Amino acid sequence: MSHSPTTDDSWTVGQLLSWTAKWLAQRGSESARLDAEVLLSHVRGCPRIALYTTFEDLVSLDQRKRFRDLVRRRGNGEPVAYLVGTKEFFSLNFNVSPSVLVPRPETEGLVVRVLDVCKEALPETSAPAIVDVGTGSGAIAVTLAKHLDCASISASDISEDALRQARENANLHHVDDRITFIKSDLLDDAHLTGPWDIIVSNPPYVRSDEFEGLPNSVRCFEPRQALVGGPTGVEIISRLIHQAGACLKVGGWLLIEIGPNVHDAMQQILANTSGLEQGPIIHDLAGRPRIVQAKKIEM
Repeated sequence: MSHSPTTDDSWTVGQLLSWTAKWLAQRGSESARLDAEVLLSHVRGCPRIALYTTFEDLVSLDQRKRFRDLVRRRGNGEPVAYLVGTKEFFSLNFNVSPSVLVPRPETEGLVVRVLDVCKEALPETSAPAIVDVGTGSGAIAVTLAKHLDCASISASDISEDALRQARENANLHHVDDRITFIKSDLLDDAHLTGPWDIIVSNPPYVRSDEFEGLPNSVRCFEPRQALVGGPTGVEIISRLIHQAGACLKVGGWLLIEIGPNVHDAMQQILANTSGLEQGPIIHDLAGRPRIVQAKKIEM
């Protein structure tokens, strides 16, 4: 197709999707067709799957102009989730903005592990006390509240903007009365001393010198504070591990998402932390170390 949807020619849904997917792919998108579909369904106010039954429908000039603007921004690297304002996580839709990280599929594994711990390791605990440290959009805390009716859940973040977003999502999913949100640097706040059955966190773990090498869509748009963990990538994680040793109940669990870049350092930190017994590392679908788990033991 030689002409572009910036002209006033008639364009069908199918034509727009084909042209846009090719254009986005040329600009480095690894999910160009999906990006095009999500953006067009957003502009047309319909579920993405509905596009497949409307390939021959003409798209109005107004919708094409709105779509063109979103596509241009996507071509510059802006995450689709920020463009449409939502991201699916664990089959739930979450509102997102540049004040929080876009929820990743890898983090769903962290939720699965918490649910498994509640079922397998804490079966006698009728109302597990859980804290989500660095909650961001609230994806972990809200999802847990939806799946654990009796759990007592708290969520902390150092960013007031992030907490505002998390509260909005808790309200969206009708669990705002089930989660206590607290502004805190990790577990520093007096209300977060526990004791907890589970401490779960997806903390910053990118090394400072790795930041410039991140994809443009991450480096230029997502909050740096939620990405960079310090010069070695484990400065924040190390603080959290040491706090967890004092804030967990005996038999309680610490579950942390990590990147492969900090795997070895994490192992060493846990080995040097008294009172925590490290469990097996859980790998993601790509085979990379992703979830570190440790259990509080009697001293």
